Amino acid sequence: MKYYIGIDLGGMSAKAGLMNEEGNVLCMARCETCAEDAPEVTARHLAELADQLIEDQEIDREEVAAIGIGSPGVINSESGSVVIWSNFHWTNVPLARLVSTHAKLPVYVTNDANAAALGEAKYGSGKGYGDSVMITLGTGVGGGIVFGGKLFEGYRSAGGELGHTVIHKGGRLCTCGRKGCFECYASATALKRETRVAMEKHPESLMWKITPRLEDVNGRTPFDAARAGDKYGKRIVRDYVENLGEGIANIVNLLRPQVIILGGGVSNEGEYLISRVRQFVVKNIYASEAYAALDIVRASLGNDAGLYGACAYAMERSGL
Repeated sequence: MKYYIGIDLGGMSAKAGLMNEEGNVLCMARCETCAEDAPEVTARHLAELADQLIEDQEIDREEVAAIGIGSPGVINSESGSVVIWSNFHWTNVPLARLVSTHAKLPVYVTNDANAAALGEAKYGSGKGYGDSVMITLGTGVGGGIVFGGKLFEGYRSAGGELGHTVIHKGGRLCTCGRKGCFECYASATALKRETRVAMEKHPESLMWKITPRLEDVNGRTPFDAARAGDKYGKRIVRDYVENLGEGIANIVNLLRPQVIILGGGVSNEGEYLISRVRQFVVKNIYASEAYAALDIVRASLGNDAGLYGACAYAMERSGL
């Protein structure tokens, strides 16, 4: 039996899991992370997480084939380096080498969104599909592409930036410098912004009863109002669905996966959101859905998707 360790590295904590070759996560561990720590310190902490998992399961280190890490930032997966991670002020950090030095195991690194997509594809809502695209609707719009059961990362691991495709030419300015990006219209940040604008314009809206203070507005506010019949909430949800649907239709027309997996906070609206998105997308994709069926589903692994994906990445890269 071979084992694989997956680490989901975040800005405040890192979570690790030990998976057997059958895809079962046997145990997990967590540690805090800090932007003020030098990369070498963070790497040592990650290696210590791996050591803890090995000790907890009382297995020999030789039985662990590899460690996979899902890290924020721009990643060169071939070298295992974090090219840039702005939150930690990392530039060209050889994370795989640093962790491997302490853990005495092969280490492979990919982007955290890619890891989550691979986790959902292998062990979550994408299980059973050969080709899948995951879209994460959170602070931004992230995602990953899995074709033939393998992660697609693009040249120098720089591909798959789904949130930075343009759906409104000359539209809102994005943090990437372009205007009209998918992220500017389909992220939870965009949804909250439009909700606040509508509430300020329409003090009679039910949204004020649902969320009395603008600073407390979240992605649920317009959906709860829409469900209760508020016309302004319905309008926000309609516009959001159309923007999300436009971005998804573009991805489908380009890649034609078998399934689109929606993750992130907004996806918690479940079928109320997904059924509307599905209806819009089916009407706006090029080839008939009857010919090349498309499923749109909600992610199922939650906050563990990145950990599962990091394990799967270690398994994939180490050649099982």
